[in-house]
Amino acid sequence: MSTVTTPEQPSAPSDRTAPSPSPSSPSSASAPAASDGQGRSAVDWRIRFGALCLIWGCSYLFIKVGTDGYPPAFVTLGRMLFGTAVLVVALVIKRERLPRAPRTWAHLFVAAVLLNALPFTLFAYAETTIPSTLAGICNATTPLWGMLLSLVALSDDRPTRRRIAGLGLGFAGVLTVLGAWQGFSGQDPAGTAMALIASASYAVGWVYVRRTLSNTGDSNLSLSGGQLLMGTVQMAVAAPVLSPLPSSFPVVPLLAVFTLGALGTGLAFLLQYGLVAEVGPTTATLSTYFIPVVATAAGVLFLGEDLAWNTPVGAVIVLAGAALTQSRPGSAPKPARAGRARFRHAGRERAGSAQS
Repeated sequence: MSTVTTPEQPSAPSDRTAPSPSPSSPSSASAPAASDGQGRSAVDWRIRFGALCLIWGCSYLFIKVGTDGYPPAFVTLGRMLFGTAVLVVALVIKRERLPRAPRTWAHLFVAAVLLNALPFTLFAYAETTIPSTLAGICNATTPLWGMLLSLVALSDDRPTRRRIAGLGLGFAGVLTVLGAWQGFSGQDPAGTAMALIASASYAVGWVYVRRTLSNTGDSNLSLSGGQLLMGTVQMAVAAPVLSPLPSSFPVVPLLAVFTLGALGTGLAFLLQYGLVAEVGPTTATLSTYFIPVVATAAGVLFLGEDLAWNTPVGAVIVLAGAALTQSRPGSAPKPARAGRARFRHAGRERAGSAQS
């Protein structure tokens, strides 16, 4: 659930934010981690990776709690407002500026719709009728939608038999999670559809960002801050239209929305920003495969959500399919140095952010 967009990461998590490296996406709560003076964080990347998975996985828990006290559209508005505040502080600390070119802002407007305002709002509405565990698993389908998009949009990345098989396997996993053999009983069709559309929106958004914001000359942090700012403005206009203004401000849901924005969107982006720079986008975006595990555990432990056998089994099938869609025969993992070089060449640190 990031909120960052990384041109190098077409399958970043749901929680991403702007053109990145994240999607997905995500700092002291509002600033990049301290450096040891050699371009690396003082905190081991594995610890930061684990924190990123935990933050993004728990985002669905915070969404569920937030929607218990506030309309979904205002949960999204608060999330983006607090996330933007974190990135603005980071920009000030790093003495970076927001983009200046009008054309870049036009593309950021579209990216904010596809990667933030639309999917964040759909997930919030979805979780009013479906469990947070199901929402987290739906988020893991983003790589599958990306693969499907590459088939219909004549992508430069030619599909292979293995990746097409992964696409079929992944959607078979979705049917398993939903219990298709028993008529999807127990699952709200509309809520599930909204969660899946939100995940598809991330995939479309990543493609758009890769094609329009890869060579602007702005840093990922600058682009991500601009994207979240645009999304916040969009939701400031849309939220009062979609829902009546809140008449009260219950504390626990408000804290959940604050955490969702400051940690799940702002801090998560800064964490991923550093991970992409240090270990490369391939390793950094592995968080996509841990998010549903954390989301499921959080939903069961803290919200008391039921967990039938088909949910974890289907989730494993979904993740296996997603992994296959990202595989490329004969491609060896790139060393961290090469990952950092690609990162600098891209002119920035997403993914995603993105997913929740």
